[in-house]
Formats: sequence, structure tokens, C-alpha cells
Amino acid sequence: MPSLQIRDMQARDERFVASCTHVGETDEWDASCQRRLPWLREMCEQGMRVKVALLDGQHAGFLYLFPIEIAPAGPVGKDLSVIQCLAVSDRMKGHGAGQALVAAAEEEARKQGRKGIVVAAFYHDFWFMPAPFFETCGFTVARRKGNAAILWKAFDDSAEAPAFMERRYRFMPVEGKVAIDLFWSRSCLTTDTEAQRVREVAAEFGDAVELREYPLDDPAIRARYAIYRAILIDGKEVGWGYEAPRDGLRQAIREAIR
Repeated sequence: MPSLQIRDMQARDERFVASCTHVGETDEWDASCQRRLPWLREMCEQGMRVKVALLDGQHAGFLYLFPIEIAPAGPVGKDLSVIQCLAVSDRMKGHGAGQALVAAAEEEARKQGRKGIVVAAFYHDFWFMPAPFFETCGFTVARRKGNAAILWKAFDDSAEAPAFMERRYRFMPVEGKVAIDLFWSRSCLTTDTEAQRVREVAAEFGDAVELREYPLDDPAIRARYAIYRAILIDGKEVGWGYEAPRDGLRQAIREAIR
């Protein structure tokens, strides 16, 4: 059996974490990794904790744990810890790294005196943050909207259940131009990569497009709009789940121009 170790992130783990396990796989992800490293260090100074899993000394996965008050993707609440992201490399799955990371996060939350631990997860067939997995770790549903759910584990009877962020966006048109509103965060490799693609494609259309960026790493912007990730073209949201493809963005912009 492989030897499993969970530790707090060290300097030698940062590239693995900032690349979301995809070290050296593509130039695009490597560039995003470099953009995200300063964010990673800054958030650790503000109270985020990163747990890293190793199997036989090799990087296997990681987990972000935030105080809910500064969690970039929500949910909202108080005196709770939030598991913002849990990722295990495909080649390292099946050895209990995910469960061990969640257990380490719970131990950290209790040590910090938090009243509970929370995760935003999904009931779908995609690999990212699957709600049934967290149920096997002892979490129960606090709120649900379609396939999205907030699950939690309360440590204290006085803990208040967390809630979804409620979007507060209103489209403001730009006369004579297509307006693109980009809500993004460095907290996620996907959203950071996507944001760079939007910038590059928007620039192809010159003065026909106005790009407005809303970096949700800024708490004031996050509080004002209560959105984690969105691309809106003349107020109409477009999305693909994975990083927005350049051809898809071009097509959506052309349709808005017509």
C-alpha cells in the first residue's frame, strides 16, 4: 500500500497547488500558475490554509480551506470554515487522499475554533466537488438549488447554516459597443485561464467591444455583485463549464455585434 501523508503547504508544494495539479502540462496553464502564485501566498497571509496530500512522497492532491468571511466563491455565513477546492490527480485517485484531505480540513477548522465546516458542491456527473463524496465524509445538505448544494458539518449547536450568495448584477449597456462583463478570480486555474482568453479574444474586435473586468479577489467587488464566475455579453451569460473556448467566445461576440 502506498504511504499517504497530509501536510500544510510548503514552498516546494506551491507550483503543484497553483497549477491545480497540472504542472508543466500546457503553456497556458503554466502562465496561469505564475499569475496565481502571488494570490496563493497573499491568501495564506490572510488566513487561508492549504492541505497537501502526498503518496509515497509524490504530490497527489490539495485542499483550500478559508474562513467563510474571505472565501472568494462563497457561500456566505459566519464563524465557519469553507472547503473552497479539493483536487486529486487522476493517477493518484483510489488511495484515500480525498478523504484524508477533508479530515485534515475538519481538524484545522476545529483547531481554529470555527463552529462548523462547509463546502459548495454539485450533484452531477462531473468530477469537480461532487456532493455525494462529501456526504460520505459526514456532510449534510444545508441548502440546495438544482444541482448545486451547500453541505456542512456543524461542530457547535449555535452554528448558523450557511447560504448561497445571491447575485446582484444589473447590466449597464455601452452605446455603440458590445459590452463584456467578466467576473473572475485567481482562486481557480479555470477562471484565471478563462479570463485571459476573454481578454485576448475581446482585443481582436478592437473598438467594437468594451471589456469590463470585475476581479472577485477584491472583497468589495465580491460583496457588491455576489458573483463568483461569469462572462456576460451585452447582459447575456455565456459559459461552457470548462475554460471558455476562444472560438465560442468569438461566435458569441459576433452574434452580439449583429
